[in-house]
Amino acid sequence: MKQKINFSGRAIKYTEDEIATVVEAMRTAEPLTQGRYMAEFERKFSQYQNVEEGSCFAVMNGCAALELAAQLCDFKPGDEIIIPSHTFTASAYPFIKHGATPVWADIDPLTRVVTAETIEKVITPRTRAVVPVHLYGYVADMPEIMELCAKNRLICIEDAAQAIGADINGKKAGSFGDMAIFSFHSHKNLTTLGEGGMLYVAEPETRKLVPMLRHNGHCPYGDDRPNYWTPAMGNVDLPMLNGRPLMPSNYSIGEVECALGAKMLDRIDEINAQKRGRAIRLIDALADFPELEFHRVPDSRHNYHLLAARMKGGQKLRDRFMARMHDEKGIKCVVQYLPLNRYDFYRKLGYGKADCPQADAFFDTMVSFPFQHWLGDDEFEYLIASIRQTLEELRQA
Repeated sequence: MKQKINFSGRAIKYTEDEIATVVEAMRTAEPLTQGRYMAEFERKFSQYQNVEEGSCFAVMNGCAALELAAQLCDFKPGDEIIIPSHTFTASAYPFIKHGATPVWADIDPLTRVVTAETIEKVITPRTRAVVPVHLYGYVADMPEIMELCAKNRLICIEDAAQAIGADINGKKAGSFGDMAIFSFHSHKNLTTLGEGGMLYVAEPETRKLVPMLRHNGHCPYGDDRPNYWTPAMGNVDLPMLNGRPLMPSNYSIGEVECALGAKMLDRIDEINAQKRGRAIRLIDALADFPELEFHRVPDSRHNYHLLAARMKGGQKLRDRFMARMHDEKGIKCVVQYLPLNRYDFYRKLGYGKADCPQADAFFDTMVSFPFQHWLGDDEFEYLIASIRQTLEELRQA
């Protein structure tokens, strides 16, 4: 059947004002990276997050933010980091690259994110850090997780890649931890022309290292120079943390992307509210079909970046449902986030063992529905009707 609703990699259709902002930045940005638009995006993002100005750093993507966070952890040989097994791979491998051993934590079966309890089960004397991932747009129980981290003197890096704008009692995802990362990938609720990211660093002294790490070790000369060109336009130095050198990279983001990101902050709450409202409407419209178990959160703790459900009838029923939705209704659903310990990548590195039965069970029965913000009302109604009809047909099969 001809595809009617794709699981699109593009979440947002830009407004004319947002397009005009991009065009204006193309005309006026000088230079086209590391300029005034980046500074404005960082300032406005800090304000939106209600965190200290100067604590947020725009980068080329969420993975770059994770790379920087991993460096700033300053891992020693044998250090472990606790990461959910059920997440996107970028949540994990930057920390492995910078010397940490991943230990996989299980998820809560309803919320699909880690909890203080699932984290505590895998803490050892070697644990140095924890990465709570706010997957699907739902904020993990950060007050409890931060209490656990403080008790065990652990670094907390929030992976808020999917959760911009979500909060717990008004405190935003990505403002609880020692560090946090955000993604503005094409699929996110706030997106900056395909890629983009942000790193939050709570500790003021640690923040001073980020501009050098982000941009090739560049920094100003410390002394006045008789001529601006002597000996060069700027210095290149070696960032040091706890007496150890950190190698810089180039994770800079363009000015056009920053201009768009700053502009999109004006409507991210509206986008989140619209997606949340639709999610609740769909979930409630399927209340008489217990075969699908959704996570229903009517408040701002969930931004419904994605809309996922568990097929309670098991994997075979899930696969039959997805096949019918695709072949007979023209709707593409997907299965996401294979537990990381089951990927060849992590198995080959020796990290293929995990005791995460809830993550395994959810992945093996999950369905992620097409839920991009730009879906029209007719398409959305067709999605609901198609789900209902397919489930009714499967009941009779």
